[in-house]
Parts: sequence; C-alpha cells; structure tokens
Amino acid sequence: MLEVHRTHRANIRNHSQVADSLDRHGWSASKLWNVANYHSRNVWEEIGEIPDHRDLKTELKGHTNYNGLHSQSSQRVLEELAEAFNSWYGSDDERDNPPGYRKENYYDSKGRRVHEEHPRSTVTWKQNGIRHDPKNNRVRLSKGANHKEHPRALEYILVEYEIRPGVTVENLQQVRAVYDQQNERWELHLVCKDEIETPTAPGNETAGVDLGICNFAAVAYSTDEADLYPGNRLKQDGYYFPKEIAKCDDAGGDQATRLHHTWSERRTHFFHSLAKHIVQRCVERGVGRINVGNLEGVREDENGDSKNWGRHGNLDLHGWAFDRFTNILEYKAKVEGIEVVEVSERDTSKTCCVCGREDDSQRVERGLYVCEACDAAFNADVNGAENIRLDLNESNSESPPVFDGDRSTGWLAQPAVYLHDLSSGFQPQAQVGDCKP
Repeated sequence: MLEVHRTHRANIRNHSQVADSLDRHGWSASKLWNVANYHSRNVWEEIGEIPDHRDLKTELKGHTNYNGLHSQSSQRVLEELAEAFNSWYGSDDERDNPPGYRKENYYDSKGRRVHEEHPRSTVTWKQNGIRHDPKNNRVRLSKGANHKEHPRALEYILVEYEIRPGVTVENLQQVRAVYDQQNERWELHLVCKDEIETPTAPGNETAGVDLGICNFAAVAYSTDEADLYPGNRLKQDGYYFPKEIAKCDDAGGDQATRLHHTWSERRTHFFHSLAKHIVQRCVERGVGRINVGNLEGVREDENGDSKNWGRHGNLDLHGWAFDRFTNILEYKAKVEGIEVVEVSERDTSKTCCVCGREDDSQRVERGLYVCEACDAAFNADVNGAENIRLDLNESNSESPPVFDGDRSTGWLAQPAVYLHDLSSGFQPQAQVGDCKP
C-alpha cells in the first residue's frame, strides 16, 4: 500500500457564526509568531545562533501567547518560524532578510500612522485538536485556553464546510484555517491521508530530466522525443514581485504579506503543474524510471565559493527551488508507480550524447550544442537531459553508455516546447498566444 496526502479546499457554510472565533485565533497566531521572532533575534544577537523549533517550544511553552491556540497549533507556528529562519540563514543571497514581524499599520488621511494590528495568520490544527463529523460535513476545532470561558473547558469552534462535488473527506490529519484577503473570509484546507494500492510501473523505459534556469526543465525520452519547459513565467514573477514588495511602506505590512503570499502560490502552482505534466507524459511513454540531475552544490564552484552567473543569473539561481520541485516530482511519480532517481550531473552539459566526446567549447551558445567530432547540432539542454537519461556517470559502469547509432537525432534539435498558462497549465507553444520562449 502507498500512503499519500491530499489537501482539499473547502468553503465555510456558517462563516458568520465562526468568523469572530477564527479571527481571534488568527490574531493569536500572529502574536505568538512575533514573540518567538523577538526571542530568536535576541538569542541570535547574544550567542550568534538561531534557536530551533525544539528550543522555541521549551522556552515559550509557558508564555501567555502560547495559550492563545491549541498546543499543537502553537507548536506549528513555532515550527514555521524556525523553518523561515533556517531558510534565511542558509541563503547566500545578500538581499534576503530574516523573517519579519506580522503586523498591519493603519494611517490617517495625512499619512500618519494611527495604530497597528496583528493580521489574521493561518492556524493549523493537528489530530489532537480535531473532531471530524464526515456525515454532516462538520469539524470541531479546539479553542486556545485564552479564548475559553473556562481554561480547562472542552470548548471548540464548530465549522460546517462545503467541499467540491465528488470529494470525500476521510482520514483527516490536519485542518488549516486560511484567511482569504481578497474575499475577506476564511476557508479551510483539509489534509487527508489516503492509502492506495502500490501501482505497477507504466513500463520499463527511462526518462532524463535536466533542470535549468532559462529552460526550467528539459526531458529526454527513449522514444526519440524530448520536451522543453521554459521558465519564463517563473522568471517574470521573480523580477516583478520583489520590485512591488520593495515599494511597500512596511516590509511586514498587509500589502507586502499579500504579495509574498501571491508570489508563493504562483510558484507552487508552477511546480505542481510542471511535475504533473511530466509524469503524464512519462505514463504515456511507458516510463518506469525518471533520472533527475542531482544539483547539490550547483551554487558553488570547485573551491566551495559562490559562482558568479552575472546579475540576472545570480537573481535567477538564488530563487531556483530545484530541490522543492524534485520532491514534488517524486511524490507525483510515485503515485503512478514511477521511480525517481537523482543521478550525477557531472559533465552532462559538455559531453556529446551522440558520440561521447567531452569538450567545454562545444556548447557554442546558451541553447545550442555543436559537436565537432560527429557534426551533430542540437539543443544544449536536451543534450544534458539525454546524458542524464543514459546516466553518463553511472558508477557501476567502466565505460559510459553511448547513444544508439541507429536512432535518429532530429528530435534532439527540435524538442516540443510547452509554456505555462495560469488557467490551463502547460500547453504546446503554438497554443499559447501571449507567451514567447
């Protein structure tokens, strides 16, 4: 059996009855975040280390703001903050800032700040704080002690939800209350655990995936086919949103928070759409294994120093969440019985997949690879993907595999190109009129 988790978005039918309670818990989550943020910054200044989520839980367990939520909900807030600090601390991009405080500033007609409030943060309830009534589409969410009439009373928020037709909510693991800023109302994200029969692989073929910047992914199949997925949409967002966020008066304010949220959602949507499209193409071609280039250390050179890819290249590279995408691809492939294996990328971009000649100068332009030995000319990213598919650096092989001479090479030069559309996902290039590769 294969265990999978699915998230279902649900509307709240009795919103007017529960909105105030959800508001109070959303504000409490923001307050706890700010308290923990302040504590983490003080620890950083004193000893030069950032406390992890275990340290935060131990330190703040008795704090009054910790009791504003169910204990597991408070723990999740502290886990999210620790993850945000670790992401910032591990980044080598000087433009990145540590996690900010959660607050909303309000101004009068003359632009003077009148007061500030805490925004409604997402609140997560885990299993101990949930009681689910699937027959009536209701879920009871435990209140924080500070929001009960009696701290030890079994008080809860009874939420009636509406899910899209055909969806059954079973084995509920988590409930997230998320405030929709645009529609000014709460919604529920229901995380369920499903067990499905371990699927049989669609076939025995292997595909190779080369991840990059200009083309986010190039995929080579053993069926003399290749696909390119330009990262234009992802790059456009990477330039647009930081500029808009920089224009905000308050980096931790409501407007900046909404922009960060929108940017994150669009990036996540891109990754899921791409992974889904690649897996579907692999199923159609009888692929049972996907080789993905292991990009660990891609930001460093041989001496461990940061590589300089130029002004725009560095901007793209630091926002290049290849590890996150690989995890999403692995999850979606597993559901179809396809194995995802990370293989070495060493020399795959400078080795001809047709004759095996290795030469840095053969990549004459960003998108063109020309081999002087066999006179082959083809797309450089597809060449890398084909070498990854062949597993050029397979440790068990004394001599690397070489391209089958009986196969054609035209597909290496003219891969299919798929562009991302926010409404319809990835579509062939000719069907997307407002995008250019």
